[in-house]
Amino acid sequence: MKGPKLETLPLPGMQDLLPADTHAWQFLERAFWDHASLYGYREIRTPILERIEIIDRTSGETSDIVTKEMFDFVDKGERTVVMRPELTAPAMRAVVEYNLCPPSTLLRLAYGGPFFRYGAIQKGRFRQAHQFGIELIGGVGPEADAEVIEFTVRFYEKLGLNNLVVLLNSIGRAECRAKYETVILDHLAPWLKDQETEVQDRARRNPLRILDWKEESIQPLLQTMPPLTDYLEDASKARLDSIRQFLGEVGVAYRLDPSLVRGLDYYTETVFEIQSRHLGAQGSLCGGGRYDNLLAELGGLPTPSVGVGIGIERALIALEAEGFAPLAPRPDVFVISAGKDARDTVRLLTSDLRRAGVRALSDVDGKSLRSQMRQADGSGATFALILGSDELTSGQYQVRALREQETFTVPAGEVVEWISARR
Repeated sequence: MKGPKLETLPLPGMQDLLPADTHAWQFLERAFWDHASLYGYREIRTPILERIEIIDRTSGETSDIVTKEMFDFVDKGERTVVMRPELTAPAMRAVVEYNLCPPSTLLRLAYGGPFFRYGAIQKGRFRQAHQFGIELIGGVGPEADAEVIEFTVRFYEKLGLNNLVVLLNSIGRAECRAKYETVILDHLAPWLKDQETEVQDRARRNPLRILDWKEESIQPLLQTMPPLTDYLEDASKARLDSIRQFLGEVGVAYRLDPSLVRGLDYYTETVFEIQSRHLGAQGSLCGGGRYDNLLAELGGLPTPSVGVGIGIERALIALEAEGFAPLAPRPDVFVISAGKDARDTVRLLTSDLRRAGVRALSDVDGKSLRSQMRQADGSGATFALILGSDELTSGQYQVRALREQETFTVPAGEVVEWISARR
C-alpha cells in the first residue's frame, strides 16, 4: 500500500544538480583548484553549521545577512546555530582556533562549498548557493591586495571569461569612515527626513551602506555625493596608489569606483568587485577586500588579511552568456557482446580497459546486439568494440569508430593499448 503523495520539488531557492549539469561544475572546480595551487593556496574545509555569534560578530548586527537572511535555529543542545551565510568567517574562526597563522607568518587558504541566505530568489541567486574563495592572511603590504585581485582576474580568464570589469575602491580606516558617515547623513538629510522611520533608522545604523542602496529616488543624491576617497587617511591613499601601480604592472585593467562598498561590516580599506559586461545590472561575479580586524573580532590577534569570495553560479551564468559550454565527458569505448559466449570476455575486457584509464562501458543485462548498438550510439562513445564467436576464435577484434563509421581489426592482445592510444 502506497503512502500519501510527497511533495518532491526542492524547497524554494534550492536546486538539484542533475547529471546533465554537473560536468560544468566539475570543470569549474578543477580549474579553481589547479589555479589555487599555482599561487600556493591550500584548501581548508569548515562545517556548514556555525555558532550564530560567529556570524553576528563578523558580518555586523545591522547587515542584511544578520537581520534578514540567516537560516538559524536552536539545536538539541540548546545552542543557536546558523547555516553559514558566507565562508570567510568560518575559515577565520578555524585560523584562530588552531593558531594557523602565528605572528610574522603568512598563510594562504582556499575553500569551496555551499552557503545559505534566505534572500530573494533570482536567476543565478539561490538560497543555497556555492562559492570558491581565498584568504591571504598575515600580508600587511599592498602587494597582498594586488595578488588576490590578480588571482581572481586570472581565474576568470582561465575559464574563458574576458568581458570583465574590475571595480576598485578604498573605504579607509575607522577615522575616515566615521568622518564620511557624517558627510553621508548631512548630504542626504533632506531626503531622509521624508522617509519612513525604518529607513531612517537603517541609514543611521550604517550610513556607509547607503552607497549601495538601489532605491531610484536616492540615486541623484548619491551621484552628487563627495567621493569617499577625498577623506582617506594618507596611509590608505598610499596603499590604494600602490595597488593601482601593481595591477598596472601585471596588466590587470580596473576602474576606480568611489561608491563601491561591500555588504559585510568587517571590511577595512581595500574593497573590489568583478563584473561581467554580458550580464547587465546583475553582472556581479565576485567581491572581496581587506579585513584587518576580523581575526581580532573572533578572539585572535590583530592580523592583516585580504580575500575574495567567488560565486560559482554567477560564473556559470557568465560562461553561458559568452557562449561557452563545457562538454560532458564521453565514454571512450562501448564493449559489445555479439553472442552469449562472448559475455564473459566482454566483462573482463571492460575491466581491463578501465584499469588502463580508458572510459569503458558495456551492457549489464544481456541485451540483444541491436540494443547494445543503440546503447553505444546513445552513450556518445568514440569506439564500439564488438566481440562475437568469430572474434573469439580468430583473436582479431572489430573496433568501429562510431562517428567516422570506420572499422578496424585489432589483435586481441593489443586492443587495450590500441584504444588507450586513440581515446
